[in-house]
Amino acid sequence: MIDYTKELNPEQLQAVEYCDGPSLVIAGAGSGKTRVLTYKIAYLLEHGYKPWSILALTFTNKAANEMKQRIAQEVGANMAKHLWMGTFHSIFARILRVESEYIGFKSNFTIYDSSDSRSLIKSIIKELKLDDKKYKPNMIQGLISRAKNALVTPAAYSSDPEILKELMKQNVDQIPLIYSTYWNRCRQAGAMDFDDLLLYTYILFKQHEDVRAKYENAFEYILVDEYQDTNYAQHCIIKQLSGNRNHVCVVGDDAQSIYSFRGAEIDNILRFTTEFKGAKLFKLEQNYRSTQMIVNAANSLIDKNRMQIRKKVFSKNDTGEPLELTKAYSDKEEGDIVVNRIADMHRRQDYEYNTFAILYRTNAQSRIFEEALRKKNIPYRIYGGLSFYQRKEIKDVMAYFRLAVNPMDEEAFKRVLNYPLRGIGDTTLAKVVAAANVNNISLWDVLGNPIEYGCKFNSSTLSKLEGFHSMISSFIEMSDTTDAAALGKKIMEDSGILKDVYKDNSPEDLSRQQNLDELYNGMTDFVQTRQEEGNEFVSMNDFLQEVSLLTDQDSDKDANTPKVTLLTVHSAKGLEFGNVFVVGMEDGLFPSAMCEYSPRALEEERRLFYVAITRAKEHCFLSFANLRYMYGKQSFCNPSPFLKDIDRNYLRTDDSNKNIDIIKPEASFKPHFTSLRSVALEQKQQTNTPIQKPSHQNRQTTLTVKPVDDNAASYGGLEVGKHIEHERFGIGEINAIEGVGDNRKAKVTFKNVGEKTLLLRFARFKIID
Repeated sequence: MIDYTKELNPEQLQAVEYCDGPSLVIAGAGSGKTRVLTYKIAYLLEHGYKPWSILALTFTNKAANEMKQRIAQEVGANMAKHLWMGTFHSIFARILRVESEYIGFKSNFTIYDSSDSRSLIKSIIKELKLDDKKYKPNMIQGLISRAKNALVTPAAYSSDPEILKELMKQNVDQIPLIYSTYWNRCRQAGAMDFDDLLLYTYILFKQHEDVRAKYENAFEYILVDEYQDTNYAQHCIIKQLSGNRNHVCVVGDDAQSIYSFRGAEIDNILRFTTEFKGAKLFKLEQNYRSTQMIVNAANSLIDKNRMQIRKKVFSKNDTGEPLELTKAYSDKEEGDIVVNRIADMHRRQDYEYNTFAILYRTNAQSRIFEEALRKKNIPYRIYGGLSFYQRKEIKDVMAYFRLAVNPMDEEAFKRVLNYPLRGIGDTTLAKVVAAANVNNISLWDVLGNPIEYGCKFNSSTLSKLEGFHSMISSFIEMSDTTDAAALGKKIMEDSGILKDVYKDNSPEDLSRQQNLDELYNGMTDFVQTRQEEGNEFVSMNDFLQEVSLLTDQDSDKDANTPKVTLLTVHSAKGLEFGNVFVVGMEDGLFPSAMCEYSPRALEEERRLFYVAITRAKEHCFLSFANLRYMYGKQSFCNPSPFLKDIDRNYLRTDDSNKNIDIIKPEASFKPHFTSLRSVALEQKQQTNTPIQKPSHQNRQTTLTVKPVDDNAASYGGLEVGKHIEHERFGIGEINAIEGVGDNRKAKVTFKNVGEKTLLLRFARFKIID
């Protein structure tokens, strides 16, 4: 027998031992949620419950397997293996295969993944002769998914006056027909998608009381993990299965409900005690992960949310240090500040690199930190994703960039010949490759005169090949006179990549859009930085060389080497790190500009920030930038309004930012940027003339001092020993001034980005002493 009093604190023990009715266990961050679930199942097994009579539902197979392993350690593997434990979808699929005849399926039904589902929807749109620019497959898939998770069948969908009114307003009134056709085609194919596994389970139990009663009797006790992440369908099925017995225990934390975009309903956990009569509430409030300062700061933040189950999380760990807030002059300086701090803590305090995590709101933000880490030769990993320059949309664009510089690049040529789709198939490409091999020339040479090199194509294919050749040729011609950023924007627009990436607004497509925007930001910053360093014309070849040198420095392939972790806050849920940096704490970025008009969405963003802070065990650092590149333009940024939600007793500024002002009650909560799509559309309306090599006559600079003589020791009011404030590099001290006239340069040591040599006629700074 397990001595639970030794393994659990009093609150955990109460939650484990109560089995007489429904219970809600609110588990604060780091409070031992998994431990409670594990010991509760062990407790049930020790008190007469058979393993096959216990249903435990999780959201990931990893969570289910880890819990089963822990239970096996306590009660033995033989008993643990008979538990009904797994994800909602896997358990319900198991039930549906047994009871398939009741809902008109065979037991060997196929389960469509999202790709299968989207492919079928595309086919239906085409068969119905609908405009796929208006009826976008990703959008339709999302609408159908939301309908199913709300337990809305095609018949109910097409008869709901509110739904029909909204669809008419958006001029997509054929969506009910698409949904109905998709539903029927899945049934004809003997297939269910992931959402069907929930919807059909609900229908099965609703329409066949005997089947529902069978499983209610079979599952004498039901446990659900991460209940704040359940959607409406999952919540309703739990109510069906618990029946009159109501032996159900759900565990979760409303303060960590951050997945509404996946259909999660925070109301499920907030209203649990009213929907399950007689439900008892238990609160796990002792945090075993973080210092007292971190816990107190997180409490003061989440206290500002109106929709919540109030609790007071506490820690008996060391007091620790307050959260440290840093203001950077620019996003570029922010990257250097964070990486310098990591390097310093690694060197001075012996923290391994794997104790550090950099958390950001969007995937696209990784670029700046990746580049800063590489320049310092600090190993890192992208958690749950790819490095910035390895992401598909970035590699596609970079392939076009490479062709603009070197059209002989075979790999780049093959990658984009038919992307975006222009009707040039694999057979055509194979003929071009064969001709190139026979004649010992490049693919580009063949494309210039395919008939001469023996390629037999019909007129339609020839026209498409000529169109591609003409487009790349125009990029090549522009590359001699157009800087990297301007040419990059032109290529993204004319190639059709912008149109392809911006055609939908699913979470995946939004991430792709943000990545392209960030690439453009990086190119603009690169061009301006090089110009300030004295390079009047910064070419695409310069940019490609910089990227290749950066990525080549990632030479540490040892999987066992401790690495800094880079990840989005959404990906960080459930993880913990010794030292956490939460970056980009700016209004319109975190919180996202998309929740500007929704108090409910704003509260979820605050919960997301709460999740970020509570990942930290020892130290938590927050940072924001005054200026950030947004779609190729530098934009002024306001600090995140969330920063003022943290009690100042638990927050301090670093030594260089003593007078930092983050408490702005009137802080505007408005996006301060436009999309790259808008920029591209504006460019379409203008004459597409190449941007010529920049000259100092048309460059704007914040340096207003005038040269009084050619003495290299001074430049107007600028002298050696003086300090300047640069718009991107921050505070720096002048070490030397050299050269004459337009070639005069200043060597400056900046606090966070190191030494820079600035060509004064291009430099953007002001003298501060």
